Amino acid sequence: MRVKRFEWTGAADTAEQIRFWTAGATERPERGAIHKIAHQVETGGDAALLELTARFDATERTAESLRLSVPAEKLEAALDRLDGRLREALELAIANVRSVAAAQIDAEPTEVALPQGQTVELREVPVAAAGIYAPGGRAAYPSSVLMGVVPALAAGVERVALATPPGPDGEVGPLVLATAALCGIDEVHAIGGAQAIFALAYGSESIDPVDVVAGPGNAWVREAKRMVSGTVGIDSLAGPSELMLVAGHDTDREWAALDLCAQAEHGGEGPLIAAAVEEAVLERLQEATERLAAARAGVGDAPLALVQVPDLEAAIDLANAFAPEHLELLGEDAALLADRVTTAGCVFAGRHSATAFGDYVAGSNHVLPTGGAGRFSGPLGPDVFRRRIATVQVPTEAAAKLAPHVDAIARAEGFPVHGESAMIRVEDDSP
Repeated sequence: MRVKRFEWTGAADTAEQIRFWTAGATERPERGAIHKIAHQVETGGDAALLELTARFDATERTAESLRLSVPAEKLEAALDRLDGRLREALELAIANVRSVAAAQIDAEPTEVALPQGQTVELREVPVAAAGIYAPGGRAAYPSSVLMGVVPALAAGVERVALATPPGPDGEVGPLVLATAALCGIDEVHAIGGAQAIFALAYGSESIDPVDVVAGPGNAWVREAKRMVSGTVGIDSLAGPSELMLVAGHDTDREWAALDLCAQAEHGGEGPLIAAAVEEAVLERLQEATERLAAARAGVGDAPLALVQVPDLEAAIDLANAFAPEHLELLGEDAALLADRVTTAGCVFAGRHSATAFGDYVAGSNHVLPTGGAGRFSGPLGPDVFRRRIATVQVPTEAAAKLAPHVDAIARAEGFPVHGESAMIRVEDDSP
């Protein structure tokens, strides 16, 4: 662990100082390179996707020997071979995420009756098709599969396509396939990186384009999502994972240190922050974190900012200024403090509420805003895959009252025919 001490006194720039220090050298693909991949996928279709997959992911295979789409029977076979204990855990995670997602959907239309007599009905409908990207390749991330697929299905999306990188042998791992089958989808494409995002957005000979692309990924995936935004909807542009925790005198330092080490497993680019009122608490936490990190090979050399605050309310002020992806409140007043948080992606309140629960089985979604985006966005949910439709009904009496106002505004804007379009309904009301 690389540790640095800060003091928070409410100065506006301190949160930015912490973010600057804890941010790693995040890869930012050269714009020309990512545009080249986009052009290859748009113009080359399946042949380009196969060539890119062989170059970047399935390095042990040739483009001619690869298959983009995974047959449905492979998903079922992978599910049949899944370890029973792991299957039970995945089914629990899927059920909990589905329950939380379903609770966020208000399927009932809302009709507003306005004074002039017209009505405006607002209703939500799902998009027709969603594309979910799940990182993979040399490692398997079934949690990223279910966190993306389940909210899309809960939203009512009829077609959900999963794109995930194959391993060097050109095959998608059986754990990812089994999770997709457990979620209830059978469209899986063995494509990774930026080319997967472009394939979902633009389509190819074997892949129909989707309406929304969602899911986490590396810097290349993030830049590709930025490029296709507007052609399709996207969920967010998530960066390296983040954790801030607020510790009190009663916080178990071993538990808190393990939470920080667990977050460091994501790599050395994501901010780790621990805030406390008492310096002794920070010193104990630093000792425990460095000791536990040194004994765990996967933790890496992550940056840890230790921040002394004048009181717990100031710690929440710092959290709201920083807008961390994950915020753990580990003190005795956690539940009361949680109500004051306004920008974190997800808040974990109470000494037992480790971020790891939210990453996998608690029911919340682990695709969360990073890099301060919690100021204007939230967790991935069914709303990403739904859109509103307004239905306007203007009866005769309402048209008579509204048309002169339409005419006045339209002519002021230089669109007199708009005014005519409204006024003719009043001047000539015959069918």
